[in-house]
Amino acid sequence: MGFVKDFKEFAIKGNAVDLAVGVIIGGAFGKIVTSIIDDLVMPVVAKIVGQPDFSNLWIDLNHKAASGLALADAKKVEGAAIFAYGNFITVAINFLLLALVIFMMVKAMMRLKRKEEEAPAAAPEPTKEEILLQEIRDAIRAK
Repeated sequence: MGFVKDFKEFAIKGNAVDLAVGVIIGGAFGKIVTSIIDDLVMPVVAKIVGQPDFSNLWIDLNHKAASGLALADAKKVEGAAIFAYGNFITVAINFLLLALVIFMMVKAMMRLKRKEEEAPAAAPEPTKEEILLQEIRDAIRAK
């Protein structure tokens, strides 16, 4: 009985629920950021650089008959030592763009949060004791 009670308490605690919500939203957010990079940013990079996908950039270190082939075909050539630097370039560019997009979004969220914190809080309502003391004070002044 203690195990079930402990598990229920753990599962219903705010931290576990917050973590679950964060993971779900994070997965959806990752898809949005991936789409921003793949569909909006990389075409601009491709226009500037001239090649949208660098994954077919490679060097055959053994200088076998793999030159002129696509990377997938070059890897099948026996004795070829393929140095596939292009895929690394693509992944590195994607990472940098992803980090930039997330940084800009977090910065915008922090700016909004700062504005909320700067807004003055409304004065709290006076307690019953304070109201009573004010009435006593006003009554004494009136005499």
